[in-house]
Amino acid sequence: MQLTNRAKKLEKKPMTLAERAYLPAIFQGLSITMRHFFMKKATVRYPEEVRPFAPIFRGLHVLKRDEQGRERCTACGLCAVACPAEAITMVAGERKKGEEGLYREEKYAISYEINMLRCIFCGLCEEACPKAAVYLQPDKIAPPRYERDEFIYGKDRLVEPVSPDARSVRGIQLTADQADTLRARLA
Repeated sequence: MQLTNRAKKLEKKPMTLAERAYLPAIFQGLSITMRHFFMKKATVRYPEEVRPFAPIFRGLHVLKRDEQGRERCTACGLCAVACPAEAITMVAGERKKGEEGLYREEKYAISYEINMLRCIFCGLCEEACPKAAVYLQPDKIAPPRYERDEFIYGKDRLVEPVSPDARSVRGIQLTADQADTLRARLA
């Protein structure tokens, strides 16, 4: 049964000797390869050459401090609720007497962890924070690691150091010896 009369009759032409030897296809493939050989490379030589970041790039997380050097985070949990990847976990605690210089409010985050393997760097945690404590740095990326547990960033890596020279170029907190070595190398 034929549904339409628009059927097209195809004639099967015999292949020439060059077509049977696949020469046109081979030359066409070689021409594509030679064109790509002389094109500009898409990759960069990373440690020596750094690709510029986009103006809207959201990089490594940091927990900010206020003007007096106290932690801004009050462990309200809004960042953890806003995170679509569920990468943020925290435990809240009460500030004790004598810790007024360390924490801004009576409630603070005893532990604050971000799983960088789950994080999609969407910036919703930054937008949800009412105290402007969470900040995604526009110029730093998460450095490569070899173990999975090294991608779970705790307060030791996230909280902004009191002095800005205690932070390395990649955004990782350094010990005093490492900071002195880095300062000497940069000078």
